[in-house]
Amino acid sequence: MYWTATVLLALLYLASAMLYLTKGRQVRQIIGELGYPGYLVPILIVAKLLAVAAILSRLSVALSDLAYAGMFYHLLLAVLAHLGVRNVKAAMPAAIGLALLIGSFLTQNAAREPSSPYGSIGILTMEGAL
Repeated sequence: MYWTATVLLALLYLASAMLYLTKGRQVRQIIGELGYPGYLVPILIVAKLLAVAAILSRLSVALSDLAYAGMFYHLLLAVLAHLGVRNVKAAMPAAIGLALLIGSFLTQNAAREPSSPYGSIGILTMEGAL
């Protein structure tokens, strides 16, 4: 499950970064309609690429966990921004990304070494509730 969720999440982020690169004018317009400044586009491109690199390489567990946190807030805010302008259809990619992110994060310790001190918290909580 980890690798499936992680690879799909990485592909979603890479596709998004490529879209931002190739369709910058349209992306700036959409981001503007959501109430955000267009100058965020280049920052988001870099952040998305670095987040994917941090999670896939896992050179540093702390950096990987920070990338997960950044992606979580980015995806959550994207869903809320689209819902805020009543565009449920546009919120779907971010909602799917959020589900993939949660799946990847919660299963990372079963698939990767070294373990994240935070990766199994949700699983332990769920097991304790059962």
